[in-house]
Amino acid sequence: MNTTEILLEMFLVVIAVVSLLSNLSVLLCFTQSAEIRSHVPGIFVLNLSFSNILLTIINMPTTFLGVARSEKPFGDLFCQAVSFAETFLTTNAMLSMAALSVDRWIAVVFPLSYSSKMRYRDAFLILTYSWIHSLTFSLSEILMSWGGYSHTYASCTVHLGGGEGGRAQFAAFATFTALLHSTSFALCLLVLCFAYLKVLRVARFHCKRIDVITVQTLLLLVDIHPSVKERCLVEQRKRRQRATKKICIFIGSFILCFSPYVITRLVELLPHVRVHRYWGIGTKCLSYSKAASDPFVYSLLRQQYRKVLAGVTHRVLRRDRYSLSGQSSSTFDTDDNSMPRIT
Repeated sequence: MNTTEILLEMFLVVIAVVSLLSNLSVLLCFTQSAEIRSHVPGIFVLNLSFSNILLTIINMPTTFLGVARSEKPFGDLFCQAVSFAETFLTTNAMLSMAALSVDRWIAVVFPLSYSSKMRYRDAFLILTYSWIHSLTFSLSEILMSWGGYSHTYASCTVHLGGGEGGRAQFAAFATFTALLHSTSFALCLLVLCFAYLKVLRVARFHCKRIDVITVQTLLLLVDIHPSVKERCLVEQRKRRQRATKKICIFIGSFILCFSPYVITRLVELLPHVRVHRYWGIGTKCLSYSKAASDPFVYSLLRQQYRKVLAGVTHRVLRRDRYSLSGQSSSTFDTDDNSMPRIT
């Protein structure tokens, strides 16, 4: 085992730990807060978190063993089941992100009709489509026996064994792979760009209106202190950049984590193209890292979730403090009773 493999294994372990803890924190917030449960986007966040947790538990350890052993870690049937889970969970997670972007678009662009356009029934219909879409490709993969261990990616994934079925089988596999990534990655990226750019356009429009009001107010207040004026202008610039940063994080994290892996899977379909094993494993780990970043991008950095986590942490620490104080007081009482009385 060389240094590159050790670094890849460490990277996988870090991603798995962060992904499991962060996604479980999202589920904890969902169970502890009635306000979060009452919001329709919480359904999409919950679906995304469950997909990420299952991906962390099922697929990441399999890839870790594949990197460590440099061979198939389990039997064919188990590897096909893991490949089925990866296709289903990854596609479902991508569609959940697209659903969240559509929800934000409706909430920002059509705020007055949001409650009628995005109801729980509509959210469950979107989730039903996401599950059917994901199951269609996962079941097709199993029926065509295209799930197995790939040495290039050190994982159980969509894979066509060497020399299987000839040219017709390879053409069918290439069509399936292109359809899978075009209807998951490409479609979701298109939805994300459309929805969030519309949101950004509305946010910039509102920022301009606020900026005009701020400048007019500063011109009217002649005797205002220069430091207050400077603070208002700084806040104005921050407000203008805040929406852009958020949109860049939403779209940028999706492209950064998934595009190297998707492009590699499409390029390897070309004749006489061989992907280096370390590059394949690296792109696979990078796609896994999206499961670790999703809770922070969509949930944990929001004030609502931070407040719930702070409340849970405060309750746990207070309970521990009370239990420690109770143990210490009982110890003191025992010591007092055991002391001999002098008369």
